[in-house]
Amino acid sequence: MTELAERVDQVIRDGRAPGLHGLVVIRGGRTVLERYGQGEDFRWNDSIGTVVFDRDTLHDIRSVTKSITALVYGIALGKGLVPDPDEPLMAAFPEYPDLAESKRNHTIAHALTMTLGLEWDESVPYTSPANSEIAMEMAPDRYRYVLERPVVEQPGTRWDYCGGASALIGRLIVKGVGTTLDAFARDTLFDPLGISFEWMSGEDGAVSAASGLRLAPRDLAAVGQLVLEGGRGIIPGEWITRSLTRHVAREDGSGYGYQWYLGDGWFGGFGNGGQRLFVVPGEELVVATVAGEYNDFEQPSASAVMDAVLSG
Repeated sequence: MTELAERVDQVIRDGRAPGLHGLVVIRGGRTVLERYGQGEDFRWNDSIGTVVFDRDTLHDIRSVTKSITALVYGIALGKGLVPDPDEPLMAAFPEYPDLAESKRNHTIAHALTMTLGLEWDESVPYTSPANSEIAMEMAPDRYRYVLERPVVEQPGTRWDYCGGASALIGRLIVKGVGTTLDAFARDTLFDPLGISFEWMSGEDGAVSAASGLRLAPRDLAAVGQLVLEGGRGIIPGEWITRSLTRHVAREDGSGYGYQWYLGDGWFGGFGNGGQRLFVVPGEELVVATVAGEYNDFEQPSASAVMDAVLSG
């Protein structure tokens, strides 16, 4: 692993990863590399100043949260607490009878695969109310906001990035388990793995299923290792198989499962600013990065480090 360390350290020395806050690489079930940096960090859009990171420092993982929310849904499904993905979506939201007819063709799977076909736009910065996720956060009822979006194409036909879909999945978990999303995740996922975490809530008190998790990168990597190992009885193996099945194609040729990105021999979760969980089963490789390049869709630090890790 000396060559791996040399490649990564060269990237850092060359200044190609100025926003890197943390990197953990697991191969064959063993941690083979950790690197930590420093820089300005944020909790969502609120600066917390310059932070010197170490292996225990919690970090926003932004939209990697979506992938973990899907794992928690699978745990709840295994306990018989939430509906199967093939069931009608609106049957789980009877509190919105006025919206049922317009969404009669939607299933829970359409939310899990981001193929709801709703009018939704997250292409603008997450500091703007023109961003649909921010508009959802500002709405008096976030779930009504999502469900009342106009249907612009047949559900199930096209992948379109939608944090609102993840919010619906989080709400289904809460409705089914009878406690908060973070409490259920703590008891069934994080405590069994010995993971410390924070899960942020919106102004309405709802835990953000789309982007609210804060984890140390070594613990983010531990979640990836758990999935790689088939769930180890913590997550049902059948759910992992379903989650990592290509349900829809994306425009770049990759696929999408249940809140997981799927490529040629890899799967992963990605978040704004350079947050990544990348797993290559054939190489028994798990890579977790956290970085501070929020709203920079190039995410150069994460890309440079990932290239260095994978080039070997």
